[in-house]
Amino acid sequence: MKQVPKNQRKVKTRFVVESIVVFFIVASPFIFKLHEYFPRDPEATINIFGYIIDRNGFANLNTYVWFLLGKAVPLTLLFIWFLTCKHWWYHIILIPLLMYAFQIFEVFYTDDLYIDTRNVLWLLPVCMVVIPLVYFIRIKLYDKYVHGIDLEAMEAELTALKKKQAARSGNTKLDKFISSETPKNSSTGYQSMSEKINTQLSTNNIESNFKQVQSKLNNWLHLKF
Repeated sequence: MKQVPKNQRKVKTRFVVESIVVFFIVASPFIFKLHEYFPRDPEATINIFGYIIDRNGFANLNTYVWFLLGKAVPLTLLFIWFLTCKHWWYHIILIPLLMYAFQIFEVFYTDDLYIDTRNVLWLLPVCMVVIPLVYFIRIKLYDKYVHGIDLEAMEAELTALKKKQAARSGNTKLDKFISSETPKNSSTGYQSMSEKINTQLSTNNIESNFKQVQSKLNNWLHLKF
């Protein structure tokens, strides 16, 4: 059996997933109209795999399904848009997406007589995070492509300048150390290593050192005797 290459499997999987997404987007108006096939009797219920669905506080099952599809279809479309959007502002899609998600959550898990009331307050923490993030990205891109201010390039240039200054200060300290350790010459101001050896081993210097040693010995002998 011939094995399908990994790249071809990825292409096929992506093609299948994208085909499903496209089919759902095309069929979304018809999916929303499914509520018309549910009963309008206030006492009617539907049994799906042992799970009974009633009107859940709405006028009838038809109204209940109409409300859910009116939230679920936009929620799914926004979710697809969020996953496929390539624009810099795609994070802002989270706000309407989560709004629909909170509205559906409120229907299933709250006992309030009125819906779509408190879910706006639930969005405030999300807005406090998403809006500044999107605004920061917008300012950064606006400065770069409109004003020509590239913050990353400026930061890299400042880093390179700091490295150059650090290297220069290191070279200056090294020069000062060398100048303090190197003996000066009367003509050039500095002595080479050979000049330093010649100075230390010169005849006059040796004779002067010998006389100093002889004088110290004489003084020591006079003191002893």
